[in-house]
Amino acid sequence: MPTMADVARTAGVSVATVSHVLNGTRPVLPHTRQAVLDAVDELGYTPNTLARSLVTSRTRSIGLAVSAISNPYFTEILQGVEAGALEHGYGLLIADPHDDPEHERKVVQLLHERRVDGMIVAPSADPRELVAYLTRHEVPTVFLDRVVEEAGSVEGRPGDAGPPSGGPRRFDQVCAESTEPMAGLVTHLAGLGHRRIGLVAGLPGLSTTAERIAGYRQGLTASGLPYDPQLIVHGDSESAGAEVATTALLALPTPPTALVTANNTMTIGTLRTLRERGLSVPDDLALCCFDDFAWADLFAPRLTAIAQPSREIGTEAVRLLLDRLATPDRPTRTLRLPCAFVHRTSCGCAETGEYGRPAPRSQSSQSKGTVS
Repeated sequence: MPTMADVARTAGVSVATVSHVLNGTRPVLPHTRQAVLDAVDELGYTPNTLARSLVTSRTRSIGLAVSAISNPYFTEILQGVEAGALEHGYGLLIADPHDDPEHERKVVQLLHERRVDGMIVAPSADPRELVAYLTRHEVPTVFLDRVVEEAGSVEGRPGDAGPPSGGPRRFDQVCAESTEPMAGLVTHLAGLGHRRIGLVAGLPGLSTTAERIAGYRQGLTASGLPYDPQLIVHGDSESAGAEVATTALLALPTPPTALVTANNTMTIGTLRTLRERGLSVPDDLALCCFDDFAWADLFAPRLTAIAQPSREIGTEAVRLLLDRLATPDRPTRTLRLPCAFVHRTSCGCAETGEYGRPAPRSQSSQSKGTVS
């Protein structure tokens, strides 16, 4: 097996120069760097990652903690994280916190003990222990999909320069817009004549759940419809929970004529319940969903949905983390990415051929720029 000394002899440089090229610990002239890389290729040299980590105090690995890895949405996020990490020469260690705060803290500690350079985490509904652990150990971390309010403010707003003395550590964050797209789904259904629109909401405590409920209410207000709390039932972000929630909505004295589901897993549970009751979409009940997924247009009818930029969320999370590793004292950033409205037929509309236009906005909403 070739050694670093073999690479140095082949390239005509010192072992120290080879180390600087491979570890990025000092600038090297372009022609010298290329000679080292050519020698590495010629000899088939494989760097000793453990030895390199002892020199650089970096393992070039990222810990990723996301729940429900089997969920297509998080699977696409994982693909984005992996692509971004590999592009920059980083490996991934992956754990599933199961949306359980205690288990979340344990798996994050496990990743930390594996000496990852930083972490990307989709926090649970109660991330207090998570935030306390990451803060105490000063672990560079990016939160994705779900916003933690105490983690930091949106870039460019007051207070973005860092935490006050003795205050909580703040973290970079990246997620999709939730409120305006959800409001747009509601106003779209209201525009089709629906006056009782039910919401199968996600797990209480998650920022995505709160934002989508806020968007639902915003859409009702914009459409001149009254708010009826009975029309919101939590499906807890799971298929089985959505079955229970949908059953409860259908059992109301005056049931809804349209439903909005707040994530793709709950959409499956809702569709299963409607099928078991012999109800047809959209003839008996119109349906729109938050989260598009690969086979959404294979259903009959095809599902009208909000498509989140899941792969981009993953790649942006890696970018934010690498920026943090390169410049630890830089201001924190919260990045919100726009969604797309995928207009199909489950809402009751005829085929339009439209795909991926910007998510519809409620009549009362104001245009907001994307934070970057």
